Amino acid sequence: MLSWTRGYFEGAGIVQPRLEAEILLAHALDVDRLHLYLSPDKPLSVEERSRFRTFVQRRRAGEPLQHLIGEVTFFGLRFRVRRDALIPRSETEELLDHTLRFAPRDREIRCLDLGTGSGVIAICLARYLPRAAVTAADVSTTALDLARENATLNDVADRIEFVESDWFRSLSGRFDLVVSNPPYVASSAVLGLAVEVRDHEPRVALDGGRSGTEAIGAILSEVAVHLSPGGLVLLEIGDGQGREVARRMNDAGLYEVRIDRDLSGRERFASARGPS
Repeated sequence: MLSWTRGYFEGAGIVQPRLEAEILLAHALDVDRLHLYLSPDKPLSVEERSRFRTFVQRRRAGEPLQHLIGEVTFFGLRFRVRRDALIPRSETEELLDHTLRFAPRDREIRCLDLGTGSGVIAICLARYLPRAAVTAADVSTTALDLARENATLNDVADRIEFVESDWFRSLSGRFDLVVSNPPYVASSAVLGLAVEVRDHEPRVALDGGRSGTEAIGAILSEVAVHLSPGGLVLLEIGDGQGREVARRMNDAGLYEVRIDRDLSGRERFASARGPS
């Protein structure tokens, strides 16, 4: 079954065909992947073959692997995923890594995850910054429900305040740290995204407007008044947007503006500090 599925996935252009075949078969059998190696000759029942075949067909049609198995591992933690929010990816793990390297650990701080989606950034901040008070904001009530579910799953629900808000609209006070992975794909480019992204992820979490930077601009137009003196803002951005985002940060009165690249060499992270 694994050999056949690997070839089937290779023909579909799936990047890691063997790995995805193993993950789906383990999920269909309700075992971990190690079990597949310990019992490689295990015959499958008719019901198991049927369940596995259904998963394979749905994956071949473009449904994301994470949606099929219902979860993803992010920064060492487990999260449930649904179509209500963007699937967290490696670039956002890099954003979180940048954040944790800059975040102060020797004092109490207020942190804001703006556009929290499934809650991965807010939850990781609560887990890895034990003195942080974390707020998770999103305009989508279904995304917030998923984020609350994930906070409970990772034992930090009592450390996070969840707020329904269109960016800063329903938020008050100042934060020492503001982190966001806003939509940054230009509207004209959305239809050109991979099927598993274009057809299975919420468009509101992808579409950054005509230039791809409308949501980023909306955040930067208000962020200075919501940052504590010298507070830090970090954003995930699209490749090629660095110059415009840096200009917007400077126009907003922010300083120590930086544009950093991800591990693949693309412009991906923008950071700056608020006025002192």
